[in-house]
Amino acid sequence: MFTILLILAWLGAAGWLIFSASAIFRIVTLKTLPPLPATASCPKDEQPLVSVLVPARNEAGRALDACLRSLLAQDYGRVEVIAVDDCSTDATGAVLHDAAKTNGRLRVIDGVNPPPPWLGKPHALQQAFDASRGEWILMTDADVIFSPESVRTALTHALSRGDDALTLIPCVECLSFWERVFMPTCWGVMMLAAMPPDRVINPRRKTALGIGNFFLVRRESLKRIGGLGAVCSEVLEDVRLAERLKESGARLRIERAPRLVRTRMLTSFGDVWRSFSKNMFAAMKFSFPKAMLGAAAVFACAVIPVMVAAACLILLAAGVPGEWGKLFVPVFTTWLIQVGLIAYVNRDCGVPTVYALTVPLNYALFSAILFNSTIRVTTGRGVMWKGRTLYQRPGPHEPLRRHPKTTSPHGN
Repeated sequence: MFTILLILAWLGAAGWLIFSASAIFRIVTLKTLPPLPATASCPKDEQPLVSVLVPARNEAGRALDACLRSLLAQDYGRVEVIAVDDCSTDATGAVLHDAAKTNGRLRVIDGVNPPPPWLGKPHALQQAFDASRGEWILMTDADVIFSPESVRTALTHALSRGDDALTLIPCVECLSFWERVFMPTCWGVMMLAAMPPDRVINPRRKTALGIGNFFLVRRESLKRIGGLGAVCSEVLEDVRLAERLKESGARLRIERAPRLVRTRMLTSFGDVWRSFSKNMFAAMKFSFPKAMLGAAAVFACAVIPVMVAAACLILLAAGVPGEWGKLFVPVFTTWLIQVGLIAYVNRDCGVPTVYALTVPLNYALFSAILFNSTIRVTTGRGVMWKGRTLYQRPGPHEPLRRHPKTTSPHGN
């Protein structure tokens, strides 16, 4: 029995070594999009209009004002910003209307509650889309800060390569303890493992990823799939939208752009727990077996080895007979490999290296959130996000698919 356990421990260490090397390789080879110099742009008479869609719900106490100022300061001349107050219960509407008074580039829509089966964010985006005029549509969030060159740089690259959609990975600012523990793992490791960028940009692969912080799409490509109606009941509307676009034959590209776009997505443990509880079961395509197996596998492969290493040290220190030293070596090696991977990711995310030592905690939290998301959705208890309860019904809520001709709830 001990021999089998020892073999499994060494296989686990080898698996982590391969996984870590693959993740680091993908991070290193993922292209970074730098700001283009002012002279690098298409001629003024060929510049298409870009409509920036900003859904905002209960964002008054966050980065909304800074987000708007950064968008209105874009050095690309043909930009319109359409912000939707998504039935906020705070001062979000007042912030938006005050900003619109001083800049004609900004239009504000007082949104209405979504009719079934629409969810809040896709519905808010659709309202903005219906009011937009741009040949290109840039969907973003109300907590994103843009460099002045962001729109011009992204559009110039998309036009030069013939892309139909371009999504950018932002710099994710992590300032609190739980952000630094959890976000690099989720963004820098899990996302790359589940959706390798080289497969995303490969038109022969089905893998697709859209990042809601910056998702630039040709209007005709978005209309071809039925607008936001194609993802009207999706909490992961950006990912599913990318899938629909790629299925339609659109050319999709993803790039890192930490100098162009930055965001602080979550600010506390509660934000982390609620936000990912909202998303994780959906990321598993509402498959109960897949979600349960995933939560168990992450815990078994990433957390238990560290627990075994700690137990071995205690047994050795207590002088308990057994070959605990032999077992300690592979499980401790597994922890060191995990720490090395997260340390590399933390450096890339601007998080202090010391937080890599918390690696068992972040994987344990990942498993717990995935378990919580799965149970709350399948039991119909639902998950709360920004004052709205999602999936509060018996059984798992498999998102509905709407026909492209009936996408807009407003008859457009």
